[in-house]
Amino acid sequence: MSCVWLHIHRRSLLSVATNNSVARAATSTSAAPPPPSSPPSHSSTYSPLHRSIANPIGFTLSPARSLVTRNPEFSACRRSSRHFSLCPAVAAPGVTTSICPGQAPVRSLSSLIIHSTRPSGIRLRADQMDLNGDAGAKRKRSSITAPAERPVKHLRPESSALTPGDSTPANGTVYDVEDDEDAGRLLPVGPAQADSPEWQATIEEVVKSVVSIHFCQTCSFDTELSMSSQATGFVVDAENGYILTNRHVVCPGPFWGYCIFDNHEECDVRPVYRDPVHDFGILKFDPKAIRYMKLRELKLQPDAAKVGSEIRVVGNDAGEKLSILSGVISRLDRNAPEYGDGYSDFNTNYIQAAAAASGGSSGSPVVNIDGHAIALQAGGRADGAATDYFLPLDRPLRALECIRRGESVTRGTIQTQWILKPFDECRRLGLTPEWEATVRKAAPTETSMLVAEIILPEGPADGKLEEGDVLLQVNGELLTQFIRLDDILDSSVGQTVHLLVQRGGQNVEIECQVGDLHAITPDRFVTVAGGTFHNLSYQQSRLYAIATRGVYVCEAAGSFKLENTLSGWIIDSVDKRPTRNLDEFVEVMRTIPDRSRVVISYRHIRDLHTRGTSIVYIDRHWHPKMRLAVRNDNSGLWDFSDLADPIPALPPVPRKADFIQLDGVSQPAAADIVRSFVRVSCTMPLKLDGYPQAKKTGFGLVVDADKGLVVVSRAIVPYDLCDINITVADSIIVNAKVVFLHPLQNYSIIQYDPSLVQAPVQSAKLSTDYIKQGQDTIFVGFNQNFRIVVAKTAVTDITTVSIPANASAPRYRAINLDAITVDTGLSGQCSNGVLIGEDGVVQALWLNYLGERTSNSHKDVEYHLGFATPSLLPVLSKVQQGEMPKLRILNMESYVVQMSQARIMGVSEEWIEKVTRANPSRHQLFMVRKVDCPPPGFNSAADTFEEGDIILTLDGQLITRVSELDIMYEKDTLEALIVRNGQEMRIQVPTVPTEDLETDRAVVFCGAVLQKPHHAVRQQISKLHSEVYVSARSRGSPSYQYGLAPTNFITAVNGVPTPNLDRFSEEVSKIPDNTYFRLRAVTFDNVPWVVTMKKNDHYFPMSEYIKDQSQPSGWRTVSHDKDKYKDGIAPDAANLNPDAMDEGFDGVSDIEPDLE
Repeated sequence: MSCVWLHIHRRSLLSVATNNSVARAATSTSAAPPPPSSPPSHSSTYSPLHRSIANPIGFTLSPARSLVTRNPEFSACRRSSRHFSLCPAVAAPGVTTSICPGQAPVRSLSSLIIHSTRPSGIRLRADQMDLNGDAGAKRKRSSITAPAERPVKHLRPESSALTPGDSTPANGTVYDVEDDEDAGRLLPVGPAQADSPEWQATIEEVVKSVVSIHFCQTCSFDTELSMSSQATGFVVDAENGYILTNRHVVCPGPFWGYCIFDNHEECDVRPVYRDPVHDFGILKFDPKAIRYMKLRELKLQPDAAKVGSEIRVVGNDAGEKLSILSGVISRLDRNAPEYGDGYSDFNTNYIQAAAAASGGSSGSPVVNIDGHAIALQAGGRADGAATDYFLPLDRPLRALECIRRGESVTRGTIQTQWILKPFDECRRLGLTPEWEATVRKAAPTETSMLVAEIILPEGPADGKLEEGDVLLQVNGELLTQFIRLDDILDSSVGQTVHLLVQRGGQNVEIECQVGDLHAITPDRFVTVAGGTFHNLSYQQSRLYAIATRGVYVCEAAGSFKLENTLSGWIIDSVDKRPTRNLDEFVEVMRTIPDRSRVVISYRHIRDLHTRGTSIVYIDRHWHPKMRLAVRNDNSGLWDFSDLADPIPALPPVPRKADFIQLDGVSQPAAADIVRSFVRVSCTMPLKLDGYPQAKKTGFGLVVDADKGLVVVSRAIVPYDLCDINITVADSIIVNAKVVFLHPLQNYSIIQYDPSLVQAPVQSAKLSTDYIKQGQDTIFVGFNQNFRIVVAKTAVTDITTVSIPANASAPRYRAINLDAITVDTGLSGQCSNGVLIGEDGVVQALWLNYLGERTSNSHKDVEYHLGFATPSLLPVLSKVQQGEMPKLRILNMESYVVQMSQARIMGVSEEWIEKVTRANPSRHQLFMVRKVDCPPPGFNSAADTFEEGDIILTLDGQLITRVSELDIMYEKDTLEALIVRNGQEMRIQVPTVPTEDLETDRAVVFCGAVLQKPHHAVRQQISKLHSEVYVSARSRGSPSYQYGLAPTNFITAVNGVPTPNLDRFSEEVSKIPDNTYFRLRAVTFDNVPWVVTMKKNDHYFPMSEYIKDQSQPSGWRTVSHDKDKYKDGIAPDAANLNPDAMDEGFDGVSDIEPDLE
């Protein structure tokens, strides 16, 4: 029997968290030609009847499942191609064991060794830049170490196995599993020889101490984004319940997690210590919780690590519960690996060996044949080599002993990074032969010395040490090793140490005051106005060689959403007042009223040379609490306390302004229409309806200046849970609210208070006649720089289209509309504008339409098309009269069929002749493409359309134009004459009220945003399984860790049916905190499944957003915190940042869409 090789090429990087975020993939089936300027027309081959969509960029999107998604947290360090050797499995009764040649039979589970071959390199994520070319992330300097050269932390997604929840469409980036040019790079390794009986016995004992750790960091903090992942640890004190693992597992920020023992018993773990610098941390569990096995602990024996020692790495490698990897120690004096922009260890040596460990093995014990832990697995190379890096256990052993004795773990620093350099390099730096001889004689085995690499400004060694200084003595003691240096500094906090260094061949004596390392490591953060802040950490300061002071934005969201990067900003001043530290920042924020606009000054940590200045809108209504979180090492939690209530907004003041004059524009009508445009900025505090962005800006057209009515694209204002700001004449900023959202035609009507605007705003005159193909027109639009451009042009085409559906997650799209295109290149550059005649009358609106997310660029396609103004007038006239339009629509989506197709499908010659007479310019009828899933309470016994029906008449009116479908708006039932299966028939078709289509409530539970299925869901699904629909989820939350992915429907809680949000809220409120419960769910593709989750009220309390027109914002928030249930209190402890809810989120937010 031969070995079987499985080659899996991963086009991209694995997604953290999860067995949960794999979505319906978009699979490329052909080369992608240049994109067209408009979505597929109704007469094209576009058809979703089998959920396969013709993509405008030239390939088909189908519901094929992808097995791999991108890893946002560790995108620079995952291996893109990996090969697995299928090794013998332990035979169960009735199961045949397959044996590889040359490998001994497997005798027990503990002796099972999974050997992983060498991976073949890494595919790196390209930097994501601002499409507009704005100053932002792209100007920031790259990290110090090239990505391809960085080592990797060995974290792992929650599970490598898929659940039905994984197969559900998600709001994120998905990748295909396929081969490419690297497919042939197989690097097979011969089968390992069977372990000796001694190793067999050792491993059987060691595995009883090893645990699999499943954990989350609930919000972004310091060097890490919010995440869910999996790693390894091992018991080092069975009596007190201490587990040793990596610092990047324990996390610098809020942590919650659990561990699973070898016998599959589970218990909660909490952090009791994470080292400020070195990559180790200690978790605590309750030993009494383990009832079915005797706890074993591993003895830490750091002095047993020797070059040439045979070792085993026992852990959760590659996401498996237990893997045992073999290797031999090759080095003891490697400098700590640099992981790139995030956390990296330093000021310690690392142990090197070739064990080919991978994700999930972080925190694994490295054991010798005696069964003692001699090192801690930390990371490995990302370029395909089998090299791994282990942390020596000297400092973890000291920390453990301090904790056992109930003492604090002191850590001293002089804010200097040292590195090991061999003697030949030290000689070039000025090490004299006399001192080299002295060192070699005192330490014959040493080949290197400590050299100063980075001295932080304003630190104890600033101005005393210099880069390149070779360390000789500390307090008169000859010193060449990190371990002894740590010993001296850790025992000298607050004292003075004497250093002797050589600088260019000269002896230099230095005295330094030893600082407290914990004091410059953040243990608290503040959330206010949607952003999260803490003092700049020693980790970040060391990485960029800057002083450890300043206010660091670890999550730039809400009011502090700066440019397009989520973290890394340093706030220098707010409202013209300096913010040198977190305390000063809090004092400034206390004094700023809600809805104020203040000037902030900031820099990015990668580009400290460039200072940015921005005006931010302070949001204390969606985020009313200013909340302080402080780490509590006794409880393992972060304790939250409120710092200040919001100051009410100041009353708005009327302002004066005038509009610009267009220079060099020969069309007077274009110069006049400028006074009808306003800039619209919409900010969404919560991710709803599948909308992919948290903020969108564009332009709207004033259609009634007296009433302050503005028409804007629904791609800019997608729903009414938002803040809208309107800028008039580039001078006056006023708030606005949503008045009307059209369910089909991609426009919103918003309203501002005209009494606040003292400017010559002009109501645009809208044409009552439809613009025609070939007609001359004037294009007036706004380009990407928000500058107005004008061109005389002509209408090239008017085509009936529907914007393609998004394959990964339903979201609003325009359907059944006549799209206008014009003969000018400016139309592709401008997302908003108008088409006007020589008389200044607006013939069409030029709008941006949100399309599908592409599978190659993973961006959202945006179409720019014209929309004729006569279609707007019936709705607008009602709004102007103070009447809220209550439209009714047909519960279907249609597309155009030509007469040749209609004849074949059974339309008679008589009707074909009527069509040609009724519409000489376009001989067409409409066929039903998709019947929407009916809303609750819909009369199922009534006649309805069926897919494939050809519509001849509605209430006796021949339907050959989209505008003729407007007859549906006012009637409860329409008499339809259709052709079905070649036969003419009359049916009574009920219409659906549109007021129930918009979202009016959202429940946030365990980090998941739940809502009633919105209109786009009903358009793309055939059956609603419940009214509890998962719209989004927060990273690092229970919903993320346990796999409750977006687009699932929740049908029951603990066996109790939950058909709607009321029943769901009632049932989950009965569940105690930190308790498991069962959710029965159904995927978007009708697959039922069950997910078990643990409730976490501390970090993710339940809350609701409810539409309420009596509130200034139109919504009210309700907290279900059992300690304080009250209205108007938003759950700021939960991470509700819409950017962090994107399934493909990687720290760069609001990527601009592809333009079509």
